[in-house]
Amino acid sequence: MARRSKHDPYDHLPQKDDAAAEPVPCWLCGRPTGKTIVWHHPIPKSRGGRDVVPMHSICQQTLTANFTNSELQRHGMEVAGLLDNANVRRFVDWVAKKDPDFTATITKKQR
Repeated sequence: MARRSKHDPYDHLPQKDDAAAEPVPCWLCGRPTGKTIVWHHPIPKSRGGRDVVPMHSICQQTLTANFTNSELQRHGMEVAGLLDNANVRRFVDWVAKKDPDFTATITKKQR
C-alpha cells in the first residue's frame, strides 16, 4: 500500500466513498441528468460563448437539429425562447416522462 503524505494536495477533493452528489437538472428539459452529462455552450464557442450548462445528450442533439449557431447566439442563455419553437416544445413534453439516461436517434437538421 502506498504511503500517504501528511500534506496531501488532493485532500480537498471528494473521495469515492463519499455520498453521491445530487444530480443536476438539464438546462433544456429540467429533468435530472443521468450518468452522462453533456456540457453544452448555449452560445456557441464559434460565436464567442464561454458559459456551459449541463444537458442530456438527447436534448443537445435536439437543439443542434433545430437551430443554427446564429439562432442559438440570438437566444443566448434564455431557455424560454428556445421552447417557443414548436419542435423543441413537442420534444420537451415527450421526453419529460423518460428515464434520465434515455437516448434515442434524433431527426436530421431541419434547415
